[in-house]
Amino acid sequence: MPDSVENLQIWKEGVSLVEAVYLATKPWPKEETYGLTSQIRRAAVSIPANLAEGIGRGTCLEAARFAQIALGSLYECDTLLVIAKRLGYIESDAVMELRDSCSRLCKQVSGFIAYQRERHDSK
Repeated sequence: MPDSVENLQIWKEGVSLVEAVYLATKPWPKEETYGLTSQIRRAAVSIPANLAEGIGRGTCLEAARFAQIALGSLYECDTLLVIAKRLGYIESDAVMELRDSCSRLCKQVSGFIAYQRERHDSK
């Protein structure tokens, strides 16, 4: 994998979020394995995966487009955390920590999108 993706801070933070989501969902009920657990894990994995794919496409517009998809996955992940809390699958402190991570990453990804679009427009 090119160093440029692995050195990107938002990619690193996305991978950290994936790790945190996997740890948080480990004790969830077995009946959720193919339901909420699977869905939130897929949403989390989608974040750094889409950032990497966009960068790998080699253009500013593609990087911005795939970052926009990653942003949507962040919102999905955040919503699924709220649902998990309401269902009693996760403690309030853990939800707050994960949602704070989602919120910080949303701001960073939004900034990345703006930066990529600005780079494209200045060419």
